[in-house]
Amino acid sequence: MPADQYASIRYLVDDVQAAVDFYTRHLGFRLNTSAAPAFADVIRGPLRLLLSGPASSGARATPTDAAIPGRNRIHLVVDDLDAEIDRLRAASLSFHSDLVSGPGGRQILLADPAGNLIELFQPAPTP
Repeated sequence: MPADQYASIRYLVDDVQAAVDFYTRHLGFRLNTSAAPAFADVIRGPLRLLLSGPASSGARATPTDAAIPGRNRIHLVVDDLDAEIDRLRAASLSFHSDLVSGPGGRQILLADPAGNLIELFQPAPTP
């Protein structure tokens, strides 16, 4: 794979435009292409997030029993987790976990409009 190629993840969403708005307004993604209401993709750094609505070929290929949001999540590193939490709460977004601290850093989960999880993570300071 060429070094300048994106790593892509597909999320199944109920409403493509709502997902695009969520990721571009709140999480720093930019819209790459849109064929809403079936499909759009957004980009942040080397990550290309494929947002597939019910009419997309990606969603149609998914077995019904596997079409619900799962335990997988994208992992976004942030510089100041407390500031991100405050900013997102001010935008009336709610979180799906408490803030968790561990030896590697701190994290919190939120969900997109379809229920797909996003982990915001601030690494622990290096000694």
